[in-house]
Amino acid sequence: MKKQTLILALLLIIAKAGITQQDPQFSHYMFNQMSINPGYAGSSDMICITGINRQQWVGFEGAPSSTVFQANAPIKPFGISSGVGLTLVNDKAGFNDNLSISASYAYRADIGQGKLGIGASFGFLNQKLSPEWYIPIDDYHHQPSGDPLIPENDESVFVFDMGFGLYYKTDNLYIGISATHINEPKLSYTKGTPFIKRNYYLTSGYSFQLPNPLFEIIPSVQLVSDGITSAITFNTNVTYNKKFWGGVSYRAGSAVVGLIGLQIFNGMRFGYAYEFPTSDIIKGTSGSHEFLISYCFSVAGDRTAKKYKSIRFL
Repeated sequence: MKKQTLILALLLIIAKAGITQQDPQFSHYMFNQMSINPGYAGSSDMICITGINRQQWVGFEGAPSSTVFQANAPIKPFGISSGVGLTLVNDKAGFNDNLSISASYAYRADIGQGKLGIGASFGFLNQKLSPEWYIPIDDYHHQPSGDPLIPENDESVFVFDMGFGLYYKTDNLYIGISATHINEPKLSYTKGTPFIKRNYYLTSGYSFQLPNPLFEIIPSVQLVSDGITSAITFNTNVTYNKKFWGGVSYRAGSAVVGLIGLQIFNGMRFGYAYEFPTSDIIKGTSGSHEFLISYCFSVAGDRTAKKYKSIRFL
């Protein structure tokens, strides 16, 4: 019965998330700009390939598991400063197994001391539903059969998806404003036609050089909202010699996160984050784990360490 109760609680949480926020959240949000903001494409002036895997709420059966792969590079077609990107996201939670793929383009313009990227993304979402209900058979519970709102069979839906974003970066500052699912695609299931709500993002960070030149501190923040509910995360990372970093994040009302990472050699970086929930979900989980791997290299072939101003520009 305890197991069934935990599964039911998880399904209720997932159902609520399906009505409001659709996009998976990552503790390494400062490394995950490409998947939420097409204006980021080409902003590092290097070719960058990044992968993040998140295992959320370890201990729950059917707990969310998310993986994102992204690549972006600067280009100059006809001498126009631009960037292109590719993003793949696989997000599993309960009954759902969702896969999205999108291509991004950003026009980059010099403004003040930095560059502004104005970008759009276009792609497809495949949402799969494989329902498996755990409902006691007695006089107080009813099976889903015949209910016009409860899915019973496996389903798979493809929809077109769009995004838009602005990303401004200087040597020390970055600010991103973006929206995913701007067309709010409808999912034509056999029972009902829900839609994916538009998500809005604001992400910003600033790099402070400490008196000891080997150390750098980078506070950042991410706010995400679907217009009804919102989530905000604060982070502070400290880097040493541009090779090691560690930090702490706080997601308001949800979790505390610890992050560590290192650069093995020029361009290759690894990171790990452990998320400790502060909500009631802690009663059934040991926390969440997240792994990062990234490789960036100069288009011109110059891979010296001086190219890496800080870890936020992966």
